[in-house]
Amino acid sequence: MKPQLIKDIANWATILTVASAATLTLATWAYAADEYNVVNGHTLAGQPLGLHGVDPVSMFGDQGPLTGDASLTASHDGIDYYFASAAAKQAFEASPTRYLPQFGGFCAFGVFVGKKLDGDVRYADIVDGKLYLFVNAAILAKYREEPEAVIAGANAKWPGIVNSPVSDL
Repeated sequence: MKPQLIKDIANWATILTVASAATLTLATWAYAADEYNVVNGHTLAGQPLGLHGVDPVSMFGDQGPLTGDASLTASHDGIDYYFASAAAKQAFEASPTRYLPQFGGFCAFGVFVGKKLDGDVRYADIVDGKLYLFVNAAILAKYREEPEAVIAGANAKWPGIVNSPVSDL
């Protein structure tokens, strides 16, 4: 083989390797963004931000939702979460799934009807130790008419839409 041809093949192999690595990295973020309700952009660590920066542990306390601090960040499943205190961060790290909202933080009623709508911490309910978010007060009121049916229906729908892009629903 001619030396120039070998160089050309090596250059293309390098380009393809870099392109593949970039694609896989971006695909991971895109996947996470479809499975979890995240804020546009990324944290300083380069990951998507979950729960709009609200401390997930605070949702289970008497003080209600507290804004987290970027200096108190923990990651779970490729998503960063902010915390209002070191104790809250520690509790989350010990048992993340205990504090995370159901359906990736999307509106539970939205999931019930096959959509991924933004979940808002101001409109939340905790049932059997699980956090459910809703898009607004009207939808929360509608959910409260038949909470068991909505939760059961959303649990049945979620596996079929969890990996679907928001734009496809």
